[in-house]
Amino acid sequence: MEIFTQANVTFILTGFLKTLEISALAIVFSIILGTVLAMVKQYCTGKLSIFKWIVSAYIELFRCTPNLLWILFIYFTVKGNDVFISVLAFTIFTSAVIAEIVRGGFNSIPKSQFEAAQSQGFGFFQSMRLIILPQTFKTIIPALFSQCTTVIKDSSYLAGINVAEFMFSAKVVMGYTSNLDQVLLLYGFVFLLYFVLNFGISLIVRAYQRRVVAA
Repeated sequence: MEIFTQANVTFILTGFLKTLEISALAIVFSIILGTVLAMVKQYCTGKLSIFKWIVSAYIELFRCTPNLLWILFIYFTVKGNDVFISVLAFTIFTSAVIAEIVRGGFNSIPKSQFEAAQSQGFGFFQSMRLIILPQTFKTIIPALFSQCTTVIKDSSYLAGINVAEFMFSAKVVMGYTSNLDQVLLLYGFVFLLYFVLNFGISLIVRAYQRRVVAA
């Protein structure tokens, strides 16, 4: 049976679009939450140290356990549609990784930047928003983009909980044939789309790095 029909290709591309939707939402929310976690871990001292230890425990918990475990846990414990469950699972996991990336960026910023901001009358959050965070994200963009590609690739785990993303859609279509040539062509198609997307992101990172070096 011919599996590269218009209907089948449309079905697969619909799954690809869902992969992009889930990945994009998870990345955005992970950057937001990861930045907050990094700020707490980096700057909470004194009486607020308890929050630092809680965040540290959160980060280590998710960094030391597999993403698939949390996808399954969220799937069986949280009610919601497939996009919500998928984004939630990836956000709570990826934010822990991004928190450490952002914290590394914080460590690259001289303390004199904070001191200079405070000498000008800036409060903590004003200093972070106007001075520290812009410089931090400028230094960590390559690492963030690398994590973006990881999220996109790991979204294939969602096929295990029957989310109709790219890999799941391809598997459904693949079930309609036992012809090895057709199967290999379909695998090649899946490989090509993943590669083009992630290689495109890599090219963006390289262009950014060249621009920074040239500047």
